[in-house]
Amino acid sequence: MKKGLLIIDVQNGMFQEGNVVDKGERLLKNISKLIVKARSAGAPILYVQHNEPTGRTLENGTKDWEIHPEITPNKEDIIIQKTTPDSFFNTLLDEELRKQGIDHLVITGIQTEVCVDTTCRRAFSMKYKVTLPSDTHSTWDTENISAEQIVTHHNRVLRWFADVYPSNDITF
Repeated sequence: MKKGLLIIDVQNGMFQEGNVVDKGERLLKNISKLIVKARSAGAPILYVQHNEPTGRTLENGTKDWEIHPEITPNKEDIIIQKTTPDSFFNTLLDEELRKQGIDHLVITGIQTEVCVDTTCRRAFSMKYKVTLPSDTHSTWDTENISAEQIVTHHNRVLRWFADVYPSNDITF
């Protein structure tokens, strides 16, 4: 199986002062380590970049829309644009994965209960093998539950669709 690293929505707008995604520094550090592992193994790296309408945080072309500088793509990396939580819906992701011969996705990113969850389930339904590093996705607290509870819950639930391991245990 050929693995690819998929990094969803790790954009500047997710790290706004006063509203930084939970454990944002740890998230960036762990994703950066996976990028190094993937590059060392020659595994493709794909970034998914969310696009919102004019005036919204992730408006295409704005500073907040840009991929976070700590995980900046190289010229050989692939960047996929999306407008919904599903990284496959109306995007070129499946086409790019097939072109690269990737059949196993290591999925990371933001937001755990929305884009990461949806993409894990969709990839599984499309017959991709999926690995979800348990410490490389994040979200924000809600009025009812903490971000940590959301991440823990999704690490447990998404075991139906993905192998869930800490990032240190992931190889390419």
